[in-house]
Amino acid sequence: MTHSADVLIAGGGIGGLTAALSLHAAGIEPLVLESAREIRPLGVGINLQPAAVRELDELGLLDELAALGVPAEQHLFADGRGRTLFAEPRGTAAGYNWPQFSVHRGELQMMLRDAVVKRLGPEALRTGVQVEDFTESADGVRVHALDRAAGTQLTFSAEALIAADGIHSTIRALLHPEQGPLQWNGVTMWRGVTEADAFAPGNAVVIAADDKNTQFVAYQISREALNAGRTRINWVALVPTGEPGPLSADVNWNAPGTIDDLLPHYADWHADWADLPELFARSEQILEYPMVDRDPLPSWGRGRVTLLGDAAHPGYPSGANGGTQAVIDARVLAYHLAVAPSVPSALASYESERREVTSAIVLANREMDRVGRNKSPEPGAPSGEAMKRVTAAYRKAVGEAEELNGRASLTPPGVERR
Repeated sequence: MTHSADVLIAGGGIGGLTAALSLHAAGIEPLVLESAREIRPLGVGINLQPAAVRELDELGLLDELAALGVPAEQHLFADGRGRTLFAEPRGTAAGYNWPQFSVHRGELQMMLRDAVVKRLGPEALRTGVQVEDFTESADGVRVHALDRAAGTQLTFSAEALIAADGIHSTIRALLHPEQGPLQWNGVTMWRGVTEADAFAPGNAVVIAADDKNTQFVAYQISREALNAGRTRINWVALVPTGEPGPLSADVNWNAPGTIDDLLPHYADWHADWADLPELFARSEQILEYPMVDRDPLPSWGRGRVTLLGDAAHPGYPSGANGGTQAVIDARVLAYHLAVAPSVPSALASYESERREVTSAIVLANREMDRVGRNKSPEPGAPSGEAMKRVTAAYRKAVGEAEELNGRASLTPPGVERR
């Protein structure tokens, strides 16, 4: 039996679910195929930049997002002793019309999933379906998938196939078999979430580094905890542990980590805004992951098939922009599918608008990482002036406040804002 939809989306993450909501709002029927048998609130914190918050606002989800996350008002760069090197305003404090929200990634995904089920119906989201291959014709795409529970093969047909299946994208590998392995920068990241009485820097994202190229990031992620007089702190420890180079694709974003591997790297740190050993010890869980990306592609898709989010442009988390760019991809994709004369021309326009921008952000993330951890021939911790220069360049790469505030809406003509 063949199942059909206007657009098939492989992947029920942030980008795939936002694409489904955006397509539905434009009168296009999507079907999301998610390989996990159940969507659960996995992971830790992420930051949604004002550009993504604007798009979720257009979808009528701003109130739900504000009830989950914490608006970040400042990025505070510090050294291993806790001394501030440089601080810059964020979100509305930086002149944007929308906030920057720090939020639990899993809770954001569940919010989007609930919106898809409510607006499109539960049949619009199929879990436990692993996309394995596709065949394209002049008038459509046939997708071959595995029902993971039953062990049987499934076939789906649509006018377009969107790969939002993450950094290990099956469809990207089919489109680009020459892509090679993931590229590791030699850094291992340990991540966790800890509930505490308070977070001294308040609504700031703290980014600290020492003279050994070790880095630490922390910020609040829960409006519910704040309403209860507590705080949930998302933290990330970034430590050089090996030589940069290619890495096997067999890496798991949610692999468990241990405090014993992490703690020795911060023995000399003394920050008055956090007791790091206590923060690590009280974490709900510790996850370990190598810091990887891929070189930008010269093209994403072909014909009726294209890529979205981490499947298209996986990058370092240095600029806190991965989820944001996936949301924007989804909105631009839906816009062009709504207004273009054909599906191939829509996907070509989408790629033309997004590929160079996201490629520049991948490279800007690398530069942010290099300067933030002072990977340079000169000894010593990163300076405030160096961070000021690199963050100014990064803002230009992703869009300044004036550019975003003045940009036209991505809601297609004739479609009512939710």
